Amino acid sequence: MTQANQTIKKRSWVTQLKNQKYLFLLLIPAVLITLIFKYFPMYGILLAFKDYNPMQGIAGSPWAGLKHFRDFLSSPNFGTLLGNSLKLSITGLIFGFFPPIIIALMLNQVISKKIKSTLQTILYMPNFISTVIIVGIIFLLFASSGPIISILHTMGIEAPNFLTDPGSFRPLYIISGIWQGMGWASLLYTAVLSGIAPELYEAADIDGASILQKIFYIELPTMKPLITINLILSIGGIMNIGYEKAYLMQTSLNLPTSEIIDTYVYKVGLQAGDYSYSTAVGLFNTAVNLILLVTTTIIVNRMNRRKAVA
Repeated sequence: MTQANQTIKKRSWVTQLKNQKYLFLLLIPAVLITLIFKYFPMYGILLAFKDYNPMQGIAGSPWAGLKHFRDFLSSPNFGTLLGNSLKLSITGLIFGFFPPIIIALMLNQVISKKIKSTLQTILYMPNFISTVIIVGIIFLLFASSGPIISILHTMGIEAPNFLTDPGSFRPLYIISGIWQGMGWASLLYTAVLSGIAPELYEAADIDGASILQKIFYIELPTMKPLITINLILSIGGIMNIGYEKAYLMQTSLNLPTSEIIDTYVYKVGLQAGDYSYSTAVGLFNTAVNLILLVTTTIIVNRMNRRKAVA
């Protein structure tokens, strides 16, 4: 690039900054929040590579290299923790990804705005219930003397103790999560569908298209970009299950399936005080998410290129 081109580019950037200075000012709070809560804490990643001593601080603690990563990968709990985390997240992704899409498509068929807004409010409400209350509801409903087991007994069905049965942990966790989040997750899809031009539906009606044909040839193609983005983000965060709900639902008997990497990090880091080891485990979790995110993005881009060429 020549000196003249660099000067022109610099002038255009300065001109754009002057013309849109108020828009850039609006970005300042978001940039500061991102720096303070996302980038500055990255300094703590050094804990994973040190034998941290609170008296010496992060900078003064001795260097440990990859010791904590090797300890975690060679620990007898590694296979169980990774397996439980993947099973819980992948199963939740498979069964929880499509309900918001289906709900958005169903709501889009409701003609009455009053009924539609009422249904949306009912579906969105569980998202605002705290995790503690959700787990409390689960414990009340599925306790050994609760209504679910009582109903099953009256039907002559022998039900296990859901709260202590290792095989019941994942279904309870996933189903309650889908119920809590599917309405809110459908919000973006509903917004996309509301932006479809009415002329498309009118043309489809003239051609005699059925409801299913409108869904497959108008609504789903419109939702496809958003579905793709959500799929990439969901796969990229597949290891970010969150420890709160799993930890609250844990009992001493269902640990074989309820102990995941996030709850393990919480126990080792905050309860046992092994900050370096827990940071290494958390960094491993993040690295897996990054690899999945990049891989999924590459695969989706290649698929889109092949379709564009075809």
